[in-house]
Amino acid sequence: VQLQASGGGLVQAGGYLRLPCAASGRTFSNYVMGWFRQAPGKEREFVAALSRSGSSTRYAESVKGRFTISRDNAKITVYLQMNNLKPEDTAVYYCAADSGIGGVTTSLSLYDYWGQGTLVTVSS
Repeated sequence: VQLQASGGGLVQAGGYLRLPCAASGRTFSNYVMGWFRQAPGKEREFVAALSRSGSSTRYAESVKGRFTISRDNAKITVYLQMNNLKPEDTAVYYCAADSGIGGVTTSLSLYDYWGQGTLVTVSS
């Protein structure tokens, strides 16, 4: 599967953005989908993940209550709605797909396919 993330940009603290990640291929519904981010000088970290059906989610503690991951299997797209953005959310955001048979995972190493990333900058 190929992934194309978009929607990044510059936003003021307290603002919001919605990141779509469009996928190719007819087996999109077979993948657990995740979002990760990498801030300058830091390692890539887990943000949110979503089960194949969309019924189960996991979030990093730092984004709980502010970010929402969702998917539209008909449009083969996964979304990350980011509200109440903070300067510490500044990072390149990546969508990823896990083709394994397990549940919703936060482990970066279990994701097989990655998009190219989209930059989110939150100004204070």
